[in-house]
Amino acid sequence: MDHSQMDHGGMNHGGMGEDAGDSASGQSVDHGEMDHSQMDHGAMDHGGMDHSQMQGMDHGAMDHAPMEGMDHSQMDHGAMDHSTMDHGTMDHGTMDHGTMDHSGMEHGAMQGMELEIPEGPPPPEAFQGPLYAADARWGADIMDSERIQVMRDVSGMAFFWFRGDRIEYLAREGADGYLWDIQGFYGGDYDKFWFKSEGEGSFGESPESADVQALWSHAIGPWFDFQAGIKQDLFGPERTHAVVGVQGLAPYLFEVDAAAFLSTKGDLTAQIEAELDQRITQRLILQPRAEVVLAAQDVPELGIGAGVDRIETGVRLRYEIKREFAPYIGVAQEWRTGKSADFARAEGEDPSVTSFIAGIRFWF
Repeated sequence: MDHSQMDHGGMNHGGMGEDAGDSASGQSVDHGEMDHSQMDHGAMDHGGMDHSQMQGMDHGAMDHAPMEGMDHSQMDHGAMDHSTMDHGTMDHGTMDHGTMDHSGMEHGAMQGMELEIPEGPPPPEAFQGPLYAADARWGADIMDSERIQVMRDVSGMAFFWFRGDRIEYLAREGADGYLWDIQGFYGGDYDKFWFKSEGEGSFGESPESADVQALWSHAIGPWFDFQAGIKQDLFGPERTHAVVGVQGLAPYLFEVDAAAFLSTKGDLTAQIEAELDQRITQRLILQPRAEVVLAAQDVPELGIGAGVDRIETGVRLRYEIKREFAPYIGVAQEWRTGKSADFARAEGEDPSVTSFIAGIRFWF
């Protein structure tokens, strides 16, 4: 240190013996000959020192080498005031985080930072934007025409679908029988040509009934098609029927097919079918099914009575070897009611028949 610039006038040299007394009496003290190595600076009162004259001190010349051996581990950092520290200028790149001890950290306070999934409806502002984001850039008029064109292009793609819904062997009292129920379509999403055929009979005999339908099918919503066309009876008294009906998927996944038939003889009948697939596993499916046939009048030549002509219920258990092919077994019960039961008895038939079923279902 360069003591030549220090003002010792304010220093209390009370601990310096006779030399201090001389200074205090105003006599000149020759510091050049003073031996500072014997001075006890610990007892010096620096509170009165005038440090304003120390600005000229050359700290760059100070020897910091002895500080390299200082043990900072004994320093009390707890008393340090970190609030005034400028962390922006700290170089964390050289810090060794691998040796940091996190065991003392309180992680309990971090639990509140977990992301919570909001409950309830979305806020009203979520619906303030346009329905289609592209409208904001290109304009609603332009995009509306483009969307219509896309729907026409997509719905105009025709494809073919065919399903053998029921191909069955019927084991029943008396003569065993058979049954078929097939349908399919060709067309797009909105308009299709739909065809259907049903029939049944006993082995060794002519079919008891058989028909084929040709229908125009038009989508009237996401779940149902409106259907209209003709139905032709293939056996028995020849009848051609005009057909109007709906087919689709009702709530709770009921497949529904309902149609009314007006024959060339003026006979008005109706048929309603419903079935439901209940998955036991991904491949094992239980299917309850019900069918009701109604008539507006008696048709003796066809064995049909006015009102509820026939009711059929059944259940089938199928196993999908492939999605497109599934054998099944089941049981079905059929009742003829009212005048229809009388017509059946007159023909020597039982108006109530139980059938055990083995069949296949396929589609492509």
